[in-house]
Amino acid sequence: MTGTVTDAATDGPARQPGAGPVLEVADVSKAFPGVVALDGVRLDLVPGEVHALVGENGAGKSTLVKILAGTQRPDGGTMRLGGAPYAPGDVASAMRAGVQVVHQEFHLVPQLSVAENLFLRRLPRRHGFVDRRALHRDARELLAEVGLDVRPQTKVERLGIAQMQLLEIARTLHQECRVLVMDEPTATLTPRETERLFTLLRSLTARGTAVLYISHHLEEIFELADRMTVFRNGRHVVTQDVAGTAAAEVIRLMVGRDMEREYPPYVPRTPGPELLRAQDLTPRGGSPVSFALHAGEVVGVAGLVGSGRTEMVRALFGADRAVGGRILVKGRPVRIRGPRDAVRHGISLLTEDRKGQGLVLDLPVSANLTLAATGRVSRAGLLRRRVEDRVARQVVERLRVRAPGVRTVVRTLSGGNQQKVVLGRWLLAGTDVLVVDEPTRGIDVGARYEIHQRLVDLAADGKALLVVSSDLPELLGICDRLLVFSRGRVAGEVARAAFDSSYVLELAYSGYTNGTRSIGTTKGARS
Repeated sequence: MTGTVTDAATDGPARQPGAGPVLEVADVSKAFPGVVALDGVRLDLVPGEVHALVGENGAGKSTLVKILAGTQRPDGGTMRLGGAPYAPGDVASAMRAGVQVVHQEFHLVPQLSVAENLFLRRLPRRHGFVDRRALHRDARELLAEVGLDVRPQTKVERLGIAQMQLLEIARTLHQECRVLVMDEPTATLTPRETERLFTLLRSLTARGTAVLYISHHLEEIFELADRMTVFRNGRHVVTQDVAGTAAAEVIRLMVGRDMEREYPPYVPRTPGPELLRAQDLTPRGGSPVSFALHAGEVVGVAGLVGSGRTEMVRALFGADRAVGGRILVKGRPVRIRGPRDAVRHGISLLTEDRKGQGLVLDLPVSANLTLAATGRVSRAGLLRRRVEDRVARQVVERLRVRAPGVRTVVRTLSGGNQQKVVLGRWLLAGTDVLVVDEPTRGIDVGARYEIHQRLVDLAADGKALLVVSSDLPELLGICDRLLVFSRGRVAGEVARAAFDSSYVLELAYSGYTNGTRSIGTTKGARS
């Protein structure tokens, strides 16, 4: 990602001329045991602008968001909203003041329906009871605005991560706000869903709302934002207009060094023997899917939200029971009735929700690393702590996990280092086939490069990787070939020599339109 941003990159609602700040943050500090999260940072937002807040994981962005939302209190400094002191004691007081936040970590009630989550604080009532008809009608309108195609009655626990993200965004739309804070809102969204979100944000800023927008995708910053503020190591680095700013300059300000490349240099690899084959694998409620993975290759899975990518991955790993088809490992049919069977046959999964499903957050790095390989660190059913620590240190060094030590609680690590811990666990488990779902969701540009390099290194070591991502540039950057999903089917397979983002998107949308491509189309791919 290089080049200079032109004036056209900031088309859309501009800051209101002569408007004073609606939100002012001055010298705000926050410390936790052993960590200074914010060190006298400052920020100001004016009505009608999109103001980007960028920085690496651990720069202090999420801590500031939590302070603005009322879930944490600053140790020092002042905040003013509309010229008056602003010090929310909880989420409700922040919302009453007109500050709405879409968090990176979801704040949904899984056991309730989509509609109930949308209007949890303001359920429509009739004669003292919840008016279900009005509730579902209003919910359908909000869901349509963000392009979320689910029934209002659907339980949230049945949604995928990307669908939950859209639901979080929809929750803010029915509430009037002076300041809207969005923390990584597009991490799992497709280009079409992202553009729909940008249209909504532009309509909000046109009405005078100030938007604080946090994203690791710099192309979004250049397309959407008027100004940007850079944090590094909990400190304010610079605030400046986006127009005329080079992407390379932003990266240098974020990481404190120059980065010439966004992805590791591509080195052609010759695929080895077949390690896995899915023949008509049919997830519950899905369609039959067939593909093969070979040693030494990285195969990407592209497609829209709801295209069946995650359902296929979960069926492959045994997290959900497949209703048809079969799986062959090294040419031999195997039965995978659950994740334990998958791991035993050398298949591992890095889930898209690393915090909710991939890690035990309150356990140390060492315990998280050895969860799937307890036999290596125990004897007669008893854990050998010294052996666990030694094995964990080897993995930490290999993957360059940045942590004070292997006994550090994994919750305290940055997103990129948490993802490396999950990756290290499966390396210890002796995996041959690694399925990676949204590998860099919510991870900063520096850590993204490291994760990509580790994945490429694993392929070079003879592993087979299946990488599912909503970030098409990520797939085009590291993969040898792509499987493009549309409405639960493989709409096409594309070899690296034929990579073209327009063609991939055309395949992804082919199941939803009367496009020219038919199911099963290939382009430059092996049969």
